[in-house]
Amino acid sequence: MTKHGAPIIDNKAEMRELTSHLRKKNNIIGFVPTMGYLHKGHLSLVQKAKEMSDIVIVSIYVNPAQFSQGEDLSRYPRSIDHDLKLLENLNADYVFIPQDDQMYDPDHKTWVHVTELEDKLCGKSRLDHFRGVATIVLKLLNIVIPDLMFMGEKDYQQVVILEKMISDLDLQVRIIRCPTVREADGLAMSSRNSYLSSETRKNAASIFQSLKHAKEIFHRGITDVKEVIREMKIMIESKGGKIDYIEAFNSKTLQQIDHLSKGSRIALAVFFDSTRLIDNIEI
Repeated sequence: MTKHGAPIIDNKAEMRELTSHLRKKNNIIGFVPTMGYLHKGHLSLVQKAKEMSDIVIVSIYVNPAQFSQGEDLSRYPRSIDHDLKLLENLNADYVFIPQDDQMYDPDHKTWVHVTELEDKLCGKSRLDHFRGVATIVLKLLNIVIPDLMFMGEKDYQQVVILEKMISDLDLQVRIIRCPTVREADGLAMSSRNSYLSSETRKNAASIFQSLKHAKEIFHRGITDVKEVIREMKIMIESKGGKIDYIEAFNSKTLQQIDHLSKGSRIALAVFFDSTRLIDNIEI
């Protein structure tokens, strides 16, 4: 099936057959997994994949297994026509759009857990979220079997977890980390930004402003994490944000730290109204 240029594949057996054929021709296959409602952040991943790959495959699948009870699965933004038009402009080679019955059998019982990484940071409040992420990405990798997978650092914990899964399970794919793409005021691009009112959207810029402030005061010599977080909270809460967490951690292990050092990271999750937004920065 073809619409807006790139062939659309909705059957996993057909996708396996296609990529098997492509590999026999020694093509480097680049893969960009998404949940759709594409924005410039996603498109930057596709552009990087085009630079580094012979064939680029983009998946669009809103994975129900990574939404906890009460989260926004039913209202998560979707617009396939919009997504396909954007991918046509970037000359993506194939688009994989499976349905739930292609990805999960009714008696699905197998889940992937990356222990000691999935229960930190976002995993503390989003129970089973990373179980769902790791499982669907492993399934997609087994279907597409790409050489390279392109992921944004906005979802930093997700990238670390998937890198560990790939290493531990001896998968022959390499994650290419790509920098967070931001709006002009610094807000990290996210499909969930569409939930925000114009006023709330302005206030949400305080998230990145607080991260930049943390980096600035570190370079002024303040390394105590409690002090840094205290100042970040003031900046965000003054704009109406409700903080889920702010943590400083080791960039490889995700272990919490008490003092900042070069190469460590700070990540946070903040609610503006009912919308949960995440971001992070390297110190």
